Amino acid sequence: MKNKTFLTIHGVIYTSFAFALFFIPTLMWPLYGVEINDQYAVFLSQHTSIFLGAIAAVSFLMRDIGSNPVAKKLFLALLIGNVLGAVITTYAGVIGIFVGFGWSDPAFFILLSILTYVQFKKA
Repeated sequence: MKNKTFLTIHGVIYTSFAFALFFIPTLMWPLYGVEINDQYAVFLSQHTSIFLGAIAAVSFLMRDIGSNPVAKKLFLALLIGNVLGAVITTYAGVIGIFVGFGWSDPAFFILLSILTYVQFKKA
């Protein structure tokens, strides 16, 4: 897939989760088995949106990067983030924090890690 297409898809995914966790955390987190029971939990969800939104912004702003050493570093950085997401969300599932729809997070991050690795190898 072209870098522009990949980074657009990556940005859309991260933007979607940033908006969802900011605007409707009390709807989203229970799907994963996480209870949102006070204003502090809502704030932490909204705070997480900062980082998701930043990753989305980087993805969108770097869409025209082409294939060069900087592109390779960008994809390596995104790969590291996605692998960390896979490890942490798998851990949350194994210890029982993520239940219900929670299985989708490790699957999502593993898929993004694979796709990002493919882009990394092509760059």
